[in-house]
Amino acid sequence: MKLKGTYAMPAPRDEVWAALLDPAVLARTLPGCKSLQETGPDEYAMQMSLVISSVKGLFEGKVRIMDQQPPESYRIEVEGRGKIGFVNGGGAFLLKDAGDVTDIDYEGEVKVGGMIASVGQRLMDMTSKMMIKRFFTALEDEITERE
Repeated sequence: MKLKGTYAMPAPRDEVWAALLDPAVLARTLPGCKSLQETGPDEYAMQMSLVISSVKGLFEGKVRIMDQQPPESYRIEVEGRGKIGFVNGGGAFLLKDAGDVTDIDYEGEVKVGGMIASVGQRLMDMTSKMMIKRFFTALEDEITERE
């Protein structure tokens, strides 16, 4: 499944960059994230709860941040496994300075397997879009509360 879009974050690019790379902020804003612990430079162990329709479960995995070009872009890779299947994906963030607003272009691909894949592509697409919206809304709240 491919994901692509843009989110206009009402904050300067440096603030958005810092928030996107802060593990404490990510742990609070990623939907379903139970924990995010640093295991090395730009590498984290993650526990995440996922619910899609009647399929729900806990995942354990890792997150890697790569190819950082501060404060413009980076790539992220996520791998997770649980009793209900697996989730693997990667993507890129591009932050464009637009004055008091930062446009965040994101693009990536997610692969799922196991019971998760049984919910169907349409439901997966809707759930992914909802999770992306929740993430950016929570990130915006986090950034604007700092001001």
